[in-house]
Amino acid sequence: MKKESVGLKLFLRSKPVKMLVKLRSHPKYATVLSKEVDCTYSHTVKILDVFHTLKLVEFEKRGRIKIVKLTDTGESIARLLEALVSKLSKLS
Repeated sequence: MKKESVGLKLFLRSKPVKMLVKLRSHPKYATVLSKEVDCTYSHTVKILDVFHTLKLVEFEKRGRIKIVKLTDTGESIARLLEALVSKLSKLS
């Protein structure tokens, strides 16, 4: 599958969008992120792996724990998605 189609399918869903927006505040553990987005841990990890492949997030290992943080590109896309979500929510 091409990168464009993976990205399009990913960002037309609410959970991945919520994950990116939640990561804007500060780096988090995957378990914390899954609770904040109301998503199973395994689904969260699967989405984060796709984000990592697209170079939107990076993982920082601290002992046995991995911290997830946005790359510059991920931050930029998260900011745009947050603005889009805000505008769309005003429509309803």
